[in-house]
Formats: sequence, C-alpha cells, structure tokens
Amino acid sequence: MTEPWLERWEEGRIGWHEAGGNASLHKYWSASGKRVLVPLCGKTPDLLWIEAQGNEVVGVELSDIAARAFFEENSIGYTTHDAGLIAYEGADRSITIYCGDFFDFEVARFDACYDRGSLITLPPDARPAYAEHLDSLLTHDASRLLITVDYDDTIATGPPFAVSADEVLGYWPALKLIDRYDDIDNGPPKFRNAGLTAMYESVWR
Repeated sequence: MTEPWLERWEEGRIGWHEAGGNASLHKYWSASGKRVLVPLCGKTPDLLWIEAQGNEVVGVELSDIAARAFFEENSIGYTTHDAGLIAYEGADRSITIYCGDFFDFEVARFDACYDRGSLITLPPDARPAYAEHLDSLLTHDASRLLITVDYDDTIATGPPFAVSADEVLGYWPALKLIDRYDDIDNGPPKFRNAGLTAMYESVWR
C-alpha cells in the first residue's frame, strides 16, 4: 500500500481529494476544545475547518508532498522537526502534520478523531490492524466522526474501498449511523468512468 500511495501523490492522481472540504464534517462535527487526530489526512482543507472550531489538529500523512502542499497552498508558514516521524508544524496555527507510516505514529492521547479518508483507503487485510492502532491513540471516550463509502465493487474497486456497516460496527460497536446518501457526483472520476451509478457515503458518530 505504501508505494502505490506515494506514487499517486507524485503523479497527482488524487481524485478522492475534496478541495472544498467535506460537507458531512461541516454538518455533523460539534467538538471544540479537543485534540483532534486526522489519520491519512492528505492536504485536506478539513484540517483548517476543524481548527477553526477551536481545536488542536494533528494529521498523519505518508506523503511529504501532501504535507508540504497543505501548508504552502494555504499560505501557512511551517517548521519541521524530527519527532519519530517528521513533524510539519504550522506557524501560529494549531495544526501539525506528521509525515510517515501511520503504524509508526505513537503520539498519544487524542480526545477526538476525524476519519474521512483513512479506513476507506486501506485494503481489507490492513483495516483490522488500523482500527486497533487507532484505538491505542485515543482516549476511551474520544469523540469520533467516521465517514465511509459503500458501492458495488464488482463494477469498480478502490481506493477508496467499500466498507460495510457490519465491518464498521465490528471495530467500533458504539458508533451510530447518523446519515447515508448517494455521493457519486463527488466520488473519484474513475468510478463513474467504470460505469458505477451510485456510491453511498455513510456518516458515523
């Protein structure tokens, strides 16, 4: 998974990126005063939005291209330092992106988590370990907002991968499904090009 992900950033194949941020985050996020973990964050503007709600935001991203692009495209100065993973720390902003493998990220504890592009980015055999490692970084009562997608993967396949409700609840039984809607128009173009006509986005909290 590591090499293909880096290649996508190097080649600019980032069809999952939402330049305007995620609408469900804006609608359903309510936490403030939290230390928020955003795994596999890419260069999403969601980091800015979550910080604006009064939170400290920490992203983890494999690609240094994405980490640098986040700060440069938003005209935010930053410094870097070695903290196990290389940390890109925003100047005068409560946003830090750690660059490297999420499974090597050991900074704890966070009392909130936003996952829009992490669980669904991973293939099925990697997701149980991801869920376990994520839980190790969060407090037991952490606020969570998880966004998954589900679609007919006999027509097209990920990433982003289809993740069923049963799988989500197998990892986190306390999560509640609070919204589900067809979001094919905002999905990566490759899915529409393959003939997929529906892609459901599910919101869990």
